[in-house]
Amino acid sequence: MDRMRFIEESLIESSQLKKDIFENCKIEISKAVEEIVLMYKRGNKLLLIGNGGSAADCQHIATELMIRLSHHIQRPALPAIALTTDTSNLTAGGNDIGYENVFARNVEGLGNEGDVLLAISTSGNSPNILKAIDKARNKKIFVIGLTGDTGGKMINACDLIIKVPSQNIQRIQEGHLTIEHVICELVELELYSN
Repeated sequence: MDRMRFIEESLIESSQLKKDIFENCKIEISKAVEEIVLMYKRGNKLLLIGNGGSAADCQHIATELMIRLSHHIQRPALPAIALTTDTSNLTAGGNDIGYENVFARNVEGLGNEGDVLLAISTSGNSPNILKAIDKARNKKIFVIGLTGDTGGKMINACDLIIKVPSQNIQRIQEGHLTIEHVICELVELELYSN
């Protein structure tokens, strides 16, 4: 294996994907920002769910909103809860009601009409994500899905779907984080730049 060539090809693929995201996802990203801004103006909160690397993204983005992303904007905390962080809750849920139900149970307990659920899954087929989406829709919670190029089963389950145009899981995850940062920064700017 040529290590330098691998590094170059990976970085070129990643940078090209960012351009592809702009071409293919800009309208959906803008709509996600609009929904989240409206949600915060109503006094509601953002709930975030995902598995593995997507769970880490949930924690990251919830923190950016609660604390702040842009250090030049002074603002109050924006309510955002990563439903991926409570190990006692997740392990009890996995043991007692099945891992496929852990996020749905938390959406049931913490979600309210008018909230937004950001559901992150590279495949779009995670059973625990799909069950949580169903629970959210039943509670009149707007669902934004962030997934890979096919959308999987999430494509028909979410109110808004953002499909990163790639089948490479690493690139999809990089695309998700870029989109998440763009959303957070625009939400901050639209709510607090004046």
